[in-house]
Amino acid sequence: MIYDLPAVRGTLTPQKDLSALTWLRVGGPADWLFQPADAEDLSAFLAALGPDVPVFPMGVGSNLIVRDGGLRAVVIRLSQRGFGQIEVNGLEVTAGAAALDGRVATTAAAAGVDLTFLRTIPGSIGGAVRMNAGCYGSYTADVFVSAQAVLRDGTLVTLNADDLRFAYRQSSVPDGAVITSVTLRGVSGDADALATRMQEQLAKRDATQPTKDRSAGSTFRNPAGFSSTGRADDVHDLKAWKVIDDAGLRGARRGGAQMSEKHSNFLINTGGATAADLEGLGEEVRKKVYDSSGITLEWEIMRVGDPT
Repeated sequence: MIYDLPAVRGTLTPQKDLSALTWLRVGGPADWLFQPADAEDLSAFLAALGPDVPVFPMGVGSNLIVRDGGLRAVVIRLSQRGFGQIEVNGLEVTAGAAALDGRVATTAAAAGVDLTFLRTIPGSIGGAVRMNAGCYGSYTADVFVSAQAVLRDGTLVTLNADDLRFAYRQSSVPDGAVITSVTLRGVSGDADALATRMQEQLAKRDATQPTKDRSAGSTFRNPAGFSSTGRADDVHDLKAWKVIDDAGLRGARRGGAQMSEKHSNFLINTGGATAADLEGLGEEVRKKVYDSSGITLEWEIMRVGDPT
C-alpha cells in the first residue's frame, strides 16, 4: 500500500520482513517499518501522518505471531539506542520502553530495588505494561507508577494506572499509542540477595520451560477461576498447561509447529514453521481443549496481519 509519509530523523524502511524481528521467526513484510530517533521524532511523525494510515506499535516480538501475508501498516519499533536507557532514583526505576525486562530487573537489583519478578519475563518493559506481564505472583500493575506515551495524533501524554485499567494479562493502552518510557516503584532489598534470587528464578525457568527453543512464552492465558457465587473472578489456580495435557495435546504438531514436550503451554517453531502452522495448531488446541473440558482457552500471544 502506498502512504504519504512525513520526513523523519529516524529510519523508515519499506516492505520490511518482520520474521527476523519476532522470536518465533515467522511472518510477512510490513508496508513500512519506522524506527524513531527519539520521542520528539515519533511525535512529529504521528502528528503529520494521515489519520487513515494504520499504525502498529511493535516491541521486541517476544509475544507475537505476524501472519504470513504481513502487515498493511506502518510498524513502529523503538530502538535500544533511543529508548533503552534505565535510571534509578531511590526506589523508582524509569526505563525506556525498549529496555528489556531482564535488564530492568538486574539494573534495579544492583541498586537495591526489588523488581526481580521481571527477570525471567521475555520482552521489553513497554510490552510488559501493555500485557500487565507477571511472574511468581507479581504483576507489572503492582509496581507501576506512570508511563510516557505518544498518542496516535502525536500528543505526548503521561498515563497513570487509572488510565490503563490493568487486568489479568492486559491493559487499556489507547489505540495507536506508543509507550516511550515507564516508571516503576519497587521495594528495598539487599543487592546480593536479589541477585541470588534472580539466579534461582533463571534456573527454575530453564528446568521447566523450553528456553532453548523458538517460542513466544506462554501461548494461552491461564483460565479464570470462579468465586463461590459462580462468577468468573481473577483467580487463576487452573493452569493452561494442565487442561492442554488433559486433552492429550502435549507434543501435538502441525507442520513445523509443536506444543512443547517440556511445557505444553509453549508453542514452538521446531524449524520451518509458518505462521499458519503455529496459529493453526493453537486453534486446534483451543478446540480440543473445549471439546474435552468445556474450557475456552484465550490466546496470550498476539496474532496480527494478513494470512496470505
